[in-house]
Amino acid sequence: MDNAALLSLLEQFRRLPREEATVEFKSNWDFAGDIGEYLSAMANTAVLERHERAWLIWGIDNSTHAVKGTTFNPFTSKGEGNQSLIMWLTQKIKPRPDFQFHEVTHPDGKVIMLEIHPPRSEPLAFNGIRYIRIDSHTTRLSEHPSKEARLWDLLGGASDWSGEIVADATFADLDPEAIDFARGKFLEYRLKSELDTGRHEKIRAETLAWDVATLLNKAHITKQGRLTRSALLLLGRDEAVHFLTPADTKISWNLRDGQNRMVGGQHFGLPLLLAPEALFKRIRNVAMEYMPDGTLFPVPVSQYDSWVIREALHNCIAHQDYRMGGKINVVEHPDRVIFTNLGVFIPPSVQWMLEHRSPPEHYRNQWLINGMIRLRMIDQQGSGIRRMFETQRERFFPLPDYDIDVDTSAKPRVEVAIHGRILDVKYTQLLMKRRDLNLSQVVLLDLVQKHQKLTPAASKLLKAEKLIEGRAPNYYISAKVAEWAGEKARYIRNRGLDDDYYRRLITEYLQKYVRASRKEMDELLFAKLPEILTHEQKTHKVRNLLQSLRRGGVIRNAGSNKLPEWVLV
Repeated sequence: MDNAALLSLLEQFRRLPREEATVEFKSNWDFAGDIGEYLSAMANTAVLERHERAWLIWGIDNSTHAVKGTTFNPFTSKGEGNQSLIMWLTQKIKPRPDFQFHEVTHPDGKVIMLEIHPPRSEPLAFNGIRYIRIDSHTTRLSEHPSKEARLWDLLGGASDWSGEIVADATFADLDPEAIDFARGKFLEYRLKSELDTGRHEKIRAETLAWDVATLLNKAHITKQGRLTRSALLLLGRDEAVHFLTPADTKISWNLRDGQNRMVGGQHFGLPLLLAPEALFKRIRNVAMEYMPDGTLFPVPVSQYDSWVIREALHNCIAHQDYRMGGKINVVEHPDRVIFTNLGVFIPPSVQWMLEHRSPPEHYRNQWLINGMIRLRMIDQQGSGIRRMFETQRERFFPLPDYDIDVDTSAKPRVEVAIHGRILDVKYTQLLMKRRDLNLSQVVLLDLVQKHQKLTPAASKLLKAEKLIEGRAPNYYISAKVAEWAGEKARYIRNRGLDDDYYRRLITEYLQKYVRASRKEMDELLFAKLPEILTHEQKTHKVRNLLQSLRRGGVIRNAGSNKLPEWVLV
């Protein structure tokens, strides 16, 4: 748009009786954070108002609309530190915003016009918060649920690709093995949801007796006996993939060496209910006994937690934007596994997900997610990301790394890296020693070990707790941790690990070997329990762990009280 066209547009705005929700006048106002909030609010409001653009204009008196000129220069202004304002706004606003600053030469002074395009897929969020304009005021979108619902509807949120019926597909296009597996997982879901154990046998009998159509209707996979795209994604035969064209439904696993050279790979297709387990078997998950400095772990640990790997992959399946025509990628390096799916990250931010223990109000593939919940693929409470972080923390490993919207080809995507190697021994030692640290503190310490930037407030908090040393930006984990290093193994052996760790050992054992006697449970757990416990105390500990899993509906005794045989429910 040239200067003449911009001047003509400016005169139209000046003739308005007053500012509008998508037209705002400023003078020399240049606070970067406020500009980010306005950009989010005005872009989202443009969707609601069905306007092609929103405009934030500097150099105009907001009362008289007279041209006064401005000293604001967006091309030299800074956002945070020495980062340019434009780059800073681009990185702080998700999904990637579409905006452009124009400098307009007017006879009465310089005018800056910020041209803001409305988003096409998701509401814009600045610093993890979505904003909206109410008259001439900027406010949080979450405070106006009716407008938020209408905004999502206008952006296509009401249209669920995964829930649409595939008219020509039949039950013959579904994989029998996947259906049998789905029946078992839905039975697990129903038993776990029923607190009255007296009803479990009835639930088990009726679930096993249902025909396929009833089963899939009950599991929210089909709709009134008609196959949805979700049904084909999760249960379809590989040759039924043509029903989902142009979606690319493959999961691609690539193995790379230390020089990032590809040394192996495989594609996994439909049914996606079975693909994750097949892919997991390809990932090298060796037992680790030593940390980088040569000291022993208290107990050998696997390079990756099996639940974390499966959760990351299931999240990719659940949240992939299949309309974009790209596949899910899993890239295995010697020290980490990286998962990537296409689509905008719908929650305001990863930090928001860690702080809020409830799921976001909207999902991209709601019907698919409903089915995956009932097939025990993803967590019903929306706390999967937080649990991934907590599990890595319990294992003393680096936390997951999320990279949002990193695709330079303009297709938004979400990338998460799961680390399978210790990066900083001091970080690991600190987590072993300081079990009192909350997750927010651990997240900040994880940034330190990865040499990522800390805010002044974050560094002040960690220094107050004497957890870090050094000066910005070169902070490091406190050297005082090293004083304790020689005692850490004895400390852990005497303190033991969290009960969740022992419970996972039990369930993973039963997944592999189907059933276990009490003697086998003792052999599995005794060596891993604290050394300070007596044999009798260890016996009581194992009994309590088994009973807690039984009460939680995870395992049951298929034997007798005298000779128990434990199996998964």
